[in-house]
Amino acid sequence: MNTERMGELKLWGMQGPAMPDTDPDHTQAALASDALREPARQRKVIHVDMDAFYASVEQRDNPALRGRPVAVGGSRERGVVAAASYEARRFGVHSAMPSVTAKRSCPELVFVKPRFDVYKEVSLQIRAIFSEYTSLIEPLSLDEAYLDVTENLKGVEYATQIAREIRARIWDETSLTASAGISVNKFLSKMASDQNKPNGQFVITPDMAPSFVASLRIGKFHGIGQKTEEKMNRLGIFTGLDLRAKSVDFLRQNFGKSGIYYYWIARGIDERPVQPDRVRKSVGAENTFEHDLSSYEEMTEVLAPIIDKVWNHCARTGIRGRTVTLKVKYQDFQQITRSRSVQDEVQSRDGIARISAELLAGLFPMPRPVRLLGVSLSGLNTEADEVGTDDGPQLSLAF
Repeated sequence: MNTERMGELKLWGMQGPAMPDTDPDHTQAALASDALREPARQRKVIHVDMDAFYASVEQRDNPALRGRPVAVGGSRERGVVAAASYEARRFGVHSAMPSVTAKRSCPELVFVKPRFDVYKEVSLQIRAIFSEYTSLIEPLSLDEAYLDVTENLKGVEYATQIAREIRARIWDETSLTASAGISVNKFLSKMASDQNKPNGQFVITPDMAPSFVASLRIGKFHGIGQKTEEKMNRLGIFTGLDLRAKSVDFLRQNFGKSGIYYYWIARGIDERPVQPDRVRKSVGAENTFEHDLSSYEEMTEVLAPIIDKVWNHCARTGIRGRTVTLKVKYQDFQQITRSRSVQDEVQSRDGIARISAELLAGLFPMPRPVRLLGVSLSGLNTEADEVGTDDGPQLSLAF
């Protein structure tokens, strides 16, 4: 099968039943009844993902880096890899890896300091290309986005053609490559975009979807993070087929409202719309220290600029939240979080600082020295309910 043709990509007829509500009395019989409804018109959704974006920008702008293993991030002992080129990935280097581990895996690794202002500028160029095809653009980060092209601005019939045009335009205007996934919903298009990386595209047709999802390892499902994967494994769920075998009642009992989302994506069904104004669920900042910290006084001192960063964003945007979360990573990379919610939104920097300090004090005496601290604010006044994600969209403020 030529996956780029996607059954000529008319894509009508698979839309499937609406996602059920979260009422505990919503039974399997009701779900079966929903499935008999007339399907809605099928969508055409593209997920565009830039290839090794930060590292590719650095290689583009510095010819000496081309063909070499590159890591964007700090090279210091306490540094962390923000992004890795494909040359580095062949050695097992990946984002979020400690720099010392990355260097051990790839002795020839070249570290480059991140230039977020440049990445943002390039991201805006790419967004402008998207906007020539559709106004329904949902950015996930600087380097990836969903596009709903069911009704596109150029009147192009096939989503595969749109994806090819967009990727060609990105190359012509930025000298960077992008990969794309095309399908009838966000979940499937996201899974598809990983299939032919780098510089390729892949289509999951309605006919392909059941077998594709069934063979997928649970850890590859978008919206299922490491902790949820481990919990599913304990419950005997290792693949999409295993997930599909579980009843909606079982999944709801074990995973709450997200269980219903898991029930439907195991069947390749995802009716979440492409949202141009994606709701942010939290805002946070963190810092990794050059030396491990042990005393309460040291930690409260270094928390101050982290809290400043969070509050400055809140003050600038008008965002307020009800829950303050403290993140602690020990020297052995074990990580814990502690949260506290208040009845009314936190209205000042001092409010965030006070709750953070109380959460920190509750962890003493510390079992081990600390290498990283972070603070985030959630339960935001911009928040809308979303299911099916381990973590909602979060703004991470870089140090």
